[in-house]
Amino acid sequence: MTSSTSSSSLEKPPRSTELAREQAYMDVLHDALGALREEIRSELRTVLRESSGTAQGQVERGAAAERLARKLFTLETAENGLCFGRLDRTDDERLYIGRIGVPGAGPDDDPLLIDWRAPAARPFYTATAAAPQGVRLRRHLHTRDRRVLRVDDELFGDTSAAPDDVQLSGEAALLAALQHGKTGRMHDAVATLQTEQDKIIRSPLAGVMVVQGSPGTGKTVVALHRAAYLLYSHERLQRSGVLVVGPNSVFLEYISQVLPGLGETSVLLSSVGGLYPGLSASAEEPAASAEIKGRLVMADVLDRAVRARQAAVTAPVDALIGGEHIRLSQDFLADAAARATEDGRQHNLARPVFRDILFEELADRLARVIGDIETRFEEVLAGEMDVEALDRAVQEDLASVFGQDAKVYDFRARLPAEFADRKANWLHALPRDPAARRLLDSLWPLLSPEQLLEDLYADPARLAAAAPELGKEERALLVRERGAPWTASDVPLLDEAAELLGYDDRAETEQQAARRAAERDYAQGVLDIARGSRDADGTSDEQLHAADLVTADQLAGWHTQTDLRTVAERAAADRSWVFGHVIVDEAQELSPMTWRLLVRRCPTRSFTVVGDAAQSSDAAGATSWREALEPFFGTRWRLSQLTVNYRTPGEIMEASSQVLKAISPELLPARAVRHGAEPPRCEGTTPEEFPARLAEVAACAARRVAGGRTAVVAPTADLERLAAAVATRIPDVSWGANVDLERDVVVLDVRQAKGLEFDSVIVADPQGMLDSSARGLSDLYVALTRAGRFLQVLHPGPLPDVLSHLAQDFS
Repeated sequence: MTSSTSSSSLEKPPRSTELAREQAYMDVLHDALGALREEIRSELRTVLRESSGTAQGQVERGAAAERLARKLFTLETAENGLCFGRLDRTDDERLYIGRIGVPGAGPDDDPLLIDWRAPAARPFYTATAAAPQGVRLRRHLHTRDRRVLRVDDELFGDTSAAPDDVQLSGEAALLAALQHGKTGRMHDAVATLQTEQDKIIRSPLAGVMVVQGSPGTGKTVVALHRAAYLLYSHERLQRSGVLVVGPNSVFLEYISQVLPGLGETSVLLSSVGGLYPGLSASAEEPAASAEIKGRLVMADVLDRAVRARQAAVTAPVDALIGGEHIRLSQDFLADAAARATEDGRQHNLARPVFRDILFEELADRLARVIGDIETRFEEVLAGEMDVEALDRAVQEDLASVFGQDAKVYDFRARLPAEFADRKANWLHALPRDPAARRLLDSLWPLLSPEQLLEDLYADPARLAAAAPELGKEERALLVRERGAPWTASDVPLLDEAAELLGYDDRAETEQQAARRAAERDYAQGVLDIARGSRDADGTSDEQLHAADLVTADQLAGWHTQTDLRTVAERAAADRSWVFGHVIVDEAQELSPMTWRLLVRRCPTRSFTVVGDAAQSSDAAGATSWREALEPFFGTRWRLSQLTVNYRTPGEIMEASSQVLKAISPELLPARAVRHGAEPPRCEGTTPEEFPARLAEVAACAARRVAGGRTAVVAPTADLERLAAAVATRIPDVSWGANVDLERDVVVLDVRQAKGLEFDSVIVADPQGMLDSSARGLSDLYVALTRAGRFLQVLHPGPLPDVLSHLAQDFS
């Protein structure tokens, strides 16, 4: 496969000539990309104009439109940085590598551009001097818009034919990219992926892959590019989608441009708090409460809470229905509840079954009560008059009118039929009877997950009955008022409740069917009017008319709007959506209940799990992968390690070394490939002077990395006060729940800083971080490892022992 004229030798042409050649090829690529885009646009317009009255036809039209819209989006997003590399092989084949594949002009022509995910492109990431894989030159093309700015070459084998310019080798292209200042957003790394990263990205889809890596090893880069690779390699994932779960909304905003930049629309990015559609779960709560909610025992608690709402009475129930007092025994209600749920029906789906059993019993009782009254009335009447004489008189009257064969009304013979009629009447009336509806709602209420959880939280007695495993103090941590805002740790419980309760969609289904029928009837009416107009005009029967060529189903189908939402958009709105693969970043923070939720989202258990056990700071999180994963995956998971730290200079990683040892002596940092940065420094101050001094240090740091990004990482409890102090010197500083990462200076707590990177970082009050969390060492470790160029520590009061090795005073 050859994408351009073969290169038979590696002579030394002037560098300007090389740039001109690459620019000419880049122009060819962009022209081909433009033609391809226009072709797809035209095809999409044609599909949207088509119609089909059948349900199957509408589905097929929607699927075709979605596929074309997704392809068009990919082509449009590939414009910037379209081609970034070239491979010259030892067999004289030359391949250009880019964000997408661009076919040749004809069906038999070789591709103009190879997709970075294609097998043929893999040597671009994995070839080394020791194992060149048939490659003799690897070229990195640096572009802006459509212009080629610079090319850098790596030679394998004989270097005597190298161009005159200084050559890069090994990981130098990546290191050059890392020198650029941060922008507040993560960008894709398709041009600079490294061998161990590429190996993980291209690993098989099936099973659970755990990617362990310390700060700076590119875990998030690997996770996002693996999502893009899997979507490229497995077409079915384009339909089911990939879920990427991040630690918080700040992190999601930071990575939000990566996958769209790679042309992918079938990936849903979400925090745990965003996994329950229609709910904003962003409120804060005590770590102790979150930890309890994250325990697996909460699944049993919710199961008991649901069953307690299913006619679970401790005494007979008395009700006044139809003016009659009726008593329902505990045994009857227990049997009715068992029958309603005997096939594993969820609570809300079992309610109609329980309702039918209940109303059948009520109707039977009411019919018998009235029958007993009529019988007693007949007995009383018989005692007051000669019923037989009355019967003879009636018979004589009937005979005079209808003849001798007429029979007198036999009340006793009609009793069974009368009873059946009375019962049927009650069965018809009870669903509309307010008292009967109140009785049903009290015994078996229709519940939403939110209502179930609010009722449980607001009632200590309900909690005590549903959660006997929890101590009184633990249950008290769950109590809260109705209407309180939801937290991220509530989301797995709401999802669990939704699974237990179920959703009865029969009414919606009937409404949709009725709406479709109405649309068809309306369309038929339009066609009938059209035919009638033709007849009134005297049009010949042999002349074709529009009404002769279109059916009512087709006409109604023309007005059925095609759903052009992406897979990610549809999945975000559907709690029951099943994903083909789930990627979890900062996975060490997930609680057992959150893992339970995610397994429901992907029953095939196809996961990529990314994190670092040393950075686990959530009280509900895990400190080992075995602890986190075995309850859900057993031993069916494999571990891969990222061992090279590309982002963080060795001097900054050394600053965190003692903290890492204190977390666990067995944990080893990744090997840093960047050195020569200024050693981190510490400065002490008094608590009174601390806020003002922090503002000065932040302003100095921002000037030092002008054009880059600076972060102040502070304890959560003190963040507002310290951020306000920084704002006195830097008015444009950003902080809070909706922090703007594109500002020059931001103030974050440790949870918000997870997974992010900055040019300069100021760790404010390290002792406060240690004191504010049961896993304070992990919090401090996260804070210390966010910097790519400069790290400073400002401490009010004594410096923690784990940082005593740092140089004092700022320069």
